[in-house]
Amino acid sequence: MHSSVDISIENFQQVILQESANKLVMVEFWAQGYEPSEQLAPVLQSIASKQGENLLHARVDCQAQPDITAQFGVQNLPTVMLIKDGQPVDGFAGVESEANIQAMLDKHLPKPEDELFAQATGMAEQANYQEAFTLVKQAFDLAPNRADIKLLLADCQVEVGQVNQAKELLATIGLVNQDGYYRAILGKIELAEQAAESPEIIALQQELENDPDNLALKVKLAVQMRQANQIEEALSLMHSVLLKDLNFEDAKKLMLDMINALPDGEPLKSQYRRKVYSLLY
Repeated sequence: MHSSVDISIENFQQVILQESANKLVMVEFWAQGYEPSEQLAPVLQSIASKQGENLLHARVDCQAQPDITAQFGVQNLPTVMLIKDGQPVDGFAGVESEANIQAMLDKHLPKPEDELFAQATGMAEQANYQEAFTLVKQAFDLAPNRADIKLLLADCQVEVGQVNQAKELLATIGLVNQDGYYRAILGKIELAEQAAESPEIIALQQELENDPDNLALKVKLAVQMRQANQIEEALSLMHSVLLKDLNFEDAKKLMLDMINALPDGEPLKSQYRRKVYSLLY
């Protein structure tokens, strides 16, 4: 169906019931030769052309379709009604500016962050946390105060090794949103922190304290930290190795592998990529 359609008795059920189940339907009640209707019509057409698949502009010629007009109880022209799931959810009578109409629509149209959040949720459910992180980070940048987006981002942060960032984000979650999902993320953080205190990591840290210039020890510790999702600490250690010796064993390849494994949108990815490139060129 196109972005604009004329409603008649024949297609009434399809437009008002079926189409409104999938998108917002903006119904315009108008009359030919009536100046306010002719003034509003191009404004509505302009808005509808910009909304793509999210909005259907449906027109009711009140002179040709008196039964439909009466069914909606329309008393003044022009009248605009927003229909969702077969029910009116908003509207106005008379002539309004494009800005005011768009502001009304914005309350009911899907927002970009909604689609990003839905995609990220699907990825997280498949345990594809890297792609989920990239999508939910974009949603968070658009709507940084939404608790559901913050919780999903914190979950992804734990899974990709940003444990400290996840803890900071969870600290901003209000009591009303501290649900079972919130507590599950806290449990993940606790497990991640326990993994970071593994005997192997503690032993390597002690060895390094006694031999702070040992590059091989730093590489070993960085690898262990990466496996324990201590990403930032691992990258910092690898960078310190390359600062001392750019060609030390396979340190350069290991560090680039660590960087490339980070999800898009992760600040550490661009930050450490620049650091490595500054050493190479």
